[in-house]
Amino acid sequence: MSHPSDNALAELTHALAANAERYDRSGQFPRDNFDLLQRHGLLALTVPRSLGGSGADLASARRVIGAVGKGDPATALILVMQYLQHFRLQDEARWPEHLRHRIARDAVQDGALINALRVEPELGTPARGGLPATVARRTAEGWRLNGRKIYSTGSHGLTWYLVWGRSDDADPLVGGFLVHRDTPGITIVDDWDHLGMRATCSHEVQFDEVLIPLDHAVSVSPASAPQAEFDGQGLLWIAVLLPAVYDGVARAARDWLAGFLKHRTPSNLGAPLASLPRFQDVLGRIDTLLFANQSLLDAAVNGQTAAQHAGQLKHLVSANAIQAVALAVEAAGNPGLSRRNPLERHYRDVLCSRIHTPQDDVVFGQVGRAALTEVRP
Repeated sequence: MSHPSDNALAELTHALAANAERYDRSGQFPRDNFDLLQRHGLLALTVPRSLGGSGADLASARRVIGAVGKGDPATALILVMQYLQHFRLQDEARWPEHLRHRIARDAVQDGALINALRVEPELGTPARGGLPATVARRTAEGWRLNGRKIYSTGSHGLTWYLVWGRSDDADPLVGGFLVHRDTPGITIVDDWDHLGMRATCSHEVQFDEVLIPLDHAVSVSPASAPQAEFDGQGLLWIAVLLPAVYDGVARAARDWLAGFLKHRTPSNLGAPLASLPRFQDVLGRIDTLLFANQSLLDAAVNGQTAAQHAGQLKHLVSANAIQAVALAVEAAGNPGLSRRNPLERHYRDVLCSRIHTPQDDVVFGQVGRAALTEVRP
């Protein structure tokens, strides 16, 4: 199923949707879903063919993420992180080759998941600058890692943590330290209790004197000569795959509303709600927002969107998705907010699109400054 058909993806969406409410209520790691994805060969989708993966491009990854997001967006978000890490991994010259190959092999054979753990309680998101409080200390046996990471998406299901930290050198090495989940000294604190995306298990992970080999400082560079985390292509992958999760949520909400309008027949009307122009108009508005999203995402995966527009792409697709679900809730009335129906879950989930990096103020600030530098006095 490396490049799955539309029918196969529709079946996948259906299977994931059947588990979505259970995982939303429990907040547990969606293990069944990842077992299913592994059986379909989808956890190694962006691992290169030469290493046993599917070597998928952005268009294929977007199709899969959209389908998974429509079924269970928490699963989709963890999968986005897997796809982003593997897409970049084999081009990351700082990594030792044996570790690059091991991570790829683990994904292909065992469905092993990897994610970068970056955010810290004191600092917040690294995207806004600053040095991590997580410190790797050089010892004769290897690095000793100490620190805390919050919003660690996928925590309980990850095999590999790429921990953003700094060395204890005078000019510290800053970047990713690779840690296997079975290394002694790791504690997961189950503190993720959010409005939406509840099964992402984005808990706090604590590292206490965790010993890793020296060559596991895999993507570090001196603080005096920092390297950008993502190149232009990497930024576009993020700007497509992250909002594709939430576009999937909006499509699930749209489908539920369409079914509700066709089946709900109030006695005083004597016909389905779908027969009323007001509801036809609402569904038309929703489909127009989703058409805009499809057009934006299609253009990006077809190479028609420059990397400088990545933040705007993420904002627009996310904002359209939120508006689409809000319209559906408003149209449905009380049934839309009942926990008996999935629409209220879609609404809670889609709102989480706002918190991902880059956030709106950063996007608009960058675009505005760029526009003003072009204005000649």
